[in-house]
Amino acid sequence: MQEFLIVDGYNIIGAWPKLSKLKDVNLEEARNSLIHMLAEYQSFSGMKTYLVFDAYLVPGIGKQYSQSRLSVLYTKEKETADELIERLVTDLIGRRKQVYVATSDMIEQHVIFGKGALRMSANELLVKVRNSRKEIQGKIANDLIPERNTFDKFMDPAMREKFERMRRGE
Repeated sequence: MQEFLIVDGYNIIGAWPKLSKLKDVNLEEARNSLIHMLAEYQSFSGMKTYLVFDAYLVPGIGKQYSQSRLSVLYTKEKETADELIERLVTDLIGRRKQVYVATSDMIEQHVIFGKGALRMSANELLVKVRNSRKEIQGKIANDLIPERNTFDKFMDPAMREKFERMRRGE
C-alpha cells in the first residue's frame, strides 16, 4: 500500500516547542528546519510527503518545489492551507493508498477524515520524527564500529584448532 503524508506547515511550526520558539525569532529558519526534518523523515519512512504552507495574504500564484524529494507547496493568493490540503487528499485518496494529514486543527481533522484520510496530530508526528532520527543515528553509529577482520573467520575449524594448539605450545 502506498502511503502519503500531508503536513500543515505553519500548524506544525506553532505546535512543536522548538520550532515555535524559533519562529518568533526567524520564521524562515523555522520553515527551513521543518523542511529538513520532514525530508529526513520521508527518506526514513518511505512515505511521500507534502509540506503545505499558507500564503493566503501573499499576492501571486501558488508555488511548489522539491527539496530532498520533499514536496513543498505554498498556497496561491486567497487560498488557505486547509483548502489545498483538502484538494490534495481528494487527489491522492484511492485504492491501495493511505493518506495521513498532520495537523492539530480539529476542524481540518474532521474534514479530511470525512474524505477518507487519517489524521496525525502534531505531537504524533513529532514523536515519529524523533524516533526516526534516533533510529538513523543508531544505524550510523553501528556502521561506524569497525568489524574486526580476523584471519580465522575464513579458516576451516580443523585448521583453526591446529593453530590454536601451536599458539598454546602443545
